[in-house]
Amino acid sequence: MAAAVGTVGFGAVFWAGLRLAITMLTAVPLPGGQQRHPDGITAPDRRAVAVAICLAPVVGLALGGVAAGVLIGCRAGHTGPLLAAALAISALAAATRALHLDGLADTADALGSRLPAAGALAVMKRPDIGPFGVVTLVLTLLVQVTALAQAERIGRGPVGIVVAVVTARLAITLACRRGVRSARPSGLGALVAGTVPRLAAAALTLAALGGAVALGAVYAVAVAAGLGCAMLLTALAARRLGGITGDVLGAAAELATAACLLVTAIS
Repeated sequence: MAAAVGTVGFGAVFWAGLRLAITMLTAVPLPGGQQRHPDGITAPDRRAVAVAICLAPVVGLALGGVAAGVLIGCRAGHTGPLLAAALAISALAAATRALHLDGLADTADALGSRLPAAGALAVMKRPDIGPFGVVTLVLTLLVQVTALAQAERIGRGPVGIVVAVVTARLAITLACRRGVRSARPSGLGALVAGTVPRLAAAALTLAALGGAVALGAVYAVAVAAGLGCAMLLTALAARRLGGITGDVLGAAAELATAACLLVTAIS
């Protein structure tokens, strides 16, 4: 099987990675997710996973476009910035099946438990949400909605939400760079941890910052703040849990979104 995968060209790996990025990061259903594809790759191939994680910011661009479209539509409907922001954040949650929000709550419960790594990971796997998770989820969503509403009031709403969502997915990419371990031997964390070359992570970060600078200095600061908060969270999780998990990636994305929108809201 390894020899067969090795013969697959870059084009096939790229399309398999794009498919995987869409199915992992959005609620868009694509046929044949875990079957043998016509391109010859039996998913998930490690190279396709690396491509998928590197394409996460591109998926974020599409998701941000959806949220920005909601804001623009609400402008036409004169709903007001607060309701528009709430609907835009709700659209993001629906487009991602709220997986990142679930990861945020689970990560908060695990880190808030103050248990050793094994105990914290057991807390993270529980199907219920504890008090740390509830409080963190409510406060993060409150910051996201109110910050986006303020950004919309000062004319930065659509661009701000696109920048925030792209930054959030770039935070996932950076959390999967080489050298970062998985906290578990299986699961999403084991699948994606350490797949992104450091050079690719640096190039994507510079591209994001360069694009943000072209849009305005405030957006560059927002990107830097979002990535900084996300990297602090992943570093804390790696130290406490022994590595990252899929829930940690979701938490990093939501925290990056909140921090990015918060900076964008400052006039």
